[in-house]
Amino acid sequence: MSDNPLLDTVLEMTSASVDRVEFSDEVLLLVRLAALVAVDAPPASYLVNLGAGVGTTLTLDDARSVLIAVAPIVGAPRVVSASGKIAEALGFALALVIGTTVGVVVA
Repeated sequence: MSDNPLLDTVLEMTSASVDRVEFSDEVLLLVRLAALVAVDAPPASYLVNLGAGVGTTLTLDDARSVLIAVAPIVGAPRVVSASGKIAEALGFALALVIGTTVGVVVA
């Protein structure tokens, strides 16, 4: 437990979810990506969830395929919104890696 009960709750919910599914890591991340698009999640949610995919075989093409697959269901505006938020999350992650915040917008 940390000093942040909200973060603790989110982490516990995520852990419980992961423990109860019988998906590969890759399938779980693709399903979670589709859900993030559907709810118009903020960039931070993409950062956390896509960051978990670093040790997997997933590629940007896989993420693009998810966006294409959900577009007829969630609509073009949602997919365009998600694309921008994913780019923002990736930019923030890159900034963390190289140690700069130039050009990074945190909403």
